[in-house]
Amino acid sequence: MKNHYNHTPDWVKNTVFYQIFPDRFAWSNQVVKPGNFEEWDSLPTSEGFKGGDLMGVYEKLDYLEDLGINAIYFNPIFKSASNHRYHTVDYYQVDPVLGRDKAFFTLLEEAHKRNIRIVLDGVFNHASRGFFPFYNIMELGNHSPYYDWFNVRCVPLNAYTSKPNYDCWWNLPALPKLNVKNPQVREYIMSVARYWVEKGIDGWRLDVPFEIDDDDFWEEFRDVVKTANPEAYIVGEIPSEAQRWLNSGKLFDAVMNYQLTHIVLAFFGGNMTDRNLAEGMMGLHAPDPVNAAQFAARTAQLLEIYPKEFAYAQMNLLDSHDMPRFLSLVQGDVRRLKLAYLFLMTYPGAPTIYYGDEIGLTGGRDPNNRKSFPWNKSQWNQDLHDFVRELITIRQSMPVLRTGSYEPIYADGQIISYLRREYEEKVVVAINASDNPQTVTINLNGAIEDQAVLQDQVGDESFTVENGVLNQITIPAQSGLILA
Repeated sequence: MKNHYNHTPDWVKNTVFYQIFPDRFAWSNQVVKPGNFEEWDSLPTSEGFKGGDLMGVYEKLDYLEDLGINAIYFNPIFKSASNHRYHTVDYYQVDPVLGRDKAFFTLLEEAHKRNIRIVLDGVFNHASRGFFPFYNIMELGNHSPYYDWFNVRCVPLNAYTSKPNYDCWWNLPALPKLNVKNPQVREYIMSVARYWVEKGIDGWRLDVPFEIDDDDFWEEFRDVVKTANPEAYIVGEIPSEAQRWLNSGKLFDAVMNYQLTHIVLAFFGGNMTDRNLAEGMMGLHAPDPVNAAQFAARTAQLLEIYPKEFAYAQMNLLDSHDMPRFLSLVQGDVRRLKLAYLFLMTYPGAPTIYYGDEIGLTGGRDPNNRKSFPWNKSQWNQDLHDFVRELITIRQSMPVLRTGSYEPIYADGQIISYLRREYEEKVVVAINASDNPQTVTINLNGAIEDQAVLQDQVGDESFTVENGVLNQITIPAQSGLILA
């Protein structure tokens, strides 16, 4: 068995993730549910349920497999009293509205048969008012055996007021903060982590782990998870640079790479970025437009500030349930979304698709970024879907695009080109993010021999290397080439 430290799961580096918000992806008639659901196609609300479930995902595995993804990251699936399920009531039970444990294990088994891995959302900083130890305090006050599981200032609890008298996340009384300094609370969380990995999940995405400001806690968490399965993935929701969390090799395998999201929006969104919509996303300022040289420098830096083992395991995303969708951020310009995906699929790390982005789903801030998936294909941007599918196929067919080097070789104006290289395999990516066709000469610095013919993997053109350069190649506006 490999050491728990300084190693990340090899499968992650070869994975394309698909993020699913369970209430909004797919409804199955196999799950018996209560009533009072919103119409599937109506705009989402903050508190309303659409009734998506895990058997719905099971029934759509053909779609996901055809798209080419090989891992699913689920927003929380445990019993909860919110549509997003970040208010955990029971960490050991899958929510009845999602189909209970039976639906989850049916899905897990079938996904694994198709070599699709499953990563669950772990919400360990806070629970809910319905979580049994907190409810016990609500009933019994300071006589509760669980009184020290939370940081309670006095009783009775002000659990339904704007002035809670206990620690909670963002001062929201529905989200009481767990007291992780309590050894019993720590052991409870570790037991939950161990239980689901032993049941077969392939990893944990950790919600707001920076709120648990305790490296010893997370080192123990890693040890528990990796002992249960050395190849389980641990990815933290850290919007900032994450050297603390990755560089010791003792805490997480990766973070949700919002720093990459930010620079991708700055370059591909450019002047089309809706700055009002982008302001404050994941605590980050709306990005100023950058040129290709700035983009090349930052994307290279984001691979250099972490050990390669961890940099190549990053969860790379364009958007998520916590921010506006990329297509809305670029004011509906599908070409810019396509270019962003072309970059993401040819850059190291694990590209992640937020459900529905591949068919052109739009949405601003929460809750509009959590719309239901429209299964009527007449509502899809089929061209976008086919393009994303093709990019995934290209990535999956070329190991160099997954684990090769990343070497920017040309950056001028809005044109960037980079080399991906591993052993004898080499790929040149060239992207024109401007609104006009551009003709450029790219010096390959001897990486590819003269007279080699490079074929564009997303188009029909081919180019010949002459005197160590790709001479006077024309890249149409808002498009790119993958040359192999």
